[in-house]
Amino acid sequence: MNITPRNEFLGGIRAELPILVGVIPFGMIYGALALSAGIPANASQAMSAIVFAGSSQFVMAQLWAQETPIFVMLATVFVVNLRHGLYSASVAPYIQHLSITWKGALSYLLTDEAYAVVITHYRKFSQDAKDLSSIITGKQHFFFLGAGLALWSTWQISTAIGIFLGSIIPESWSLDFTLTLTFIALVMPSLKRKPEIIAALVGGIVAVIGAALPLKLGLLSGALAGILAGLWSERLK
Repeated sequence: MNITPRNEFLGGIRAELPILVGVIPFGMIYGALALSAGIPANASQAMSAIVFAGSSQFVMAQLWAQETPIFVMLATVFVVNLRHGLYSASVAPYIQHLSITWKGALSYLLTDEAYAVVITHYRKFSQDAKDLSSIITGKQHFFFLGAGLALWSTWQISTAIGIFLGSIIPESWSLDFTLTLTFIALVMPSLKRKPEIIAALVGGIVAVIGAALPLKLGLLSGALAGILAGLWSERLK
C-alpha cells in the first residue's frame, strides 16, 4: 500500500478503534467519580484535556475527595505516570527525525492505549532493528497522530458523558475492566519471541503480586521486572 500521510492517519484511527470500546466506559466512570469526589464539572473535564491520563485522573479524584495536600497529589501523579518514560524511550528511535513541534504534540498523545498500537505499527516495518532507515519513512508519524487524536477525542466525549450522567452509573458495574480485556486481546497476538513472552509473564505476575502497593507502585514494579526479565532472556539467547 502506498504510504501517505492520509493513509497513515486513517490507519492509526482504525487501529485504535478496538481499544476505544474499552476506553468509553472507563472515561464515563472517571467523569462520574470526579463529580462525586466534589470536583466541579468544568475542572473534571479540564483534567481530561490537560492531564489526559486515566489512571492518574482516577487517583487525583480519590485524593481530592480525601482533601489531600496538593503537593502529595502532584507527587502521586508523577509516580503513576513514570511508565510513560518507558514508552517514550521505546518510541524515540522511530520519531527522532521529527521537529520539536511534532515531538511535543506526539508526546502529549502518548498514552497506554496509543503506545500499544503505535509500537506494533512501527515494528511491522522493522526488518532489522539496527537499521532505522528501513523503519522510518518520514510519514508514519501520521499513524501516531491518528491513533492519539482518536483516543483523545473519545476520552473527552466519554468524560463529558460521565459528568452528565453523574451518579447514575453505579461503581459496582466495574466497567473499567473492559479496558483491561481489550489490552489483553491486543497484546497476546504480538507475543511471539521467547524474551517477549517471558517479559510479559514476569511483568504480569509482579504487577498482580504488587497490586496492593501504594501509589500504583505495583504497576511500575511489574514494568521494570518485565523489562529486566526480557533483557536477561535476550542475553541468554
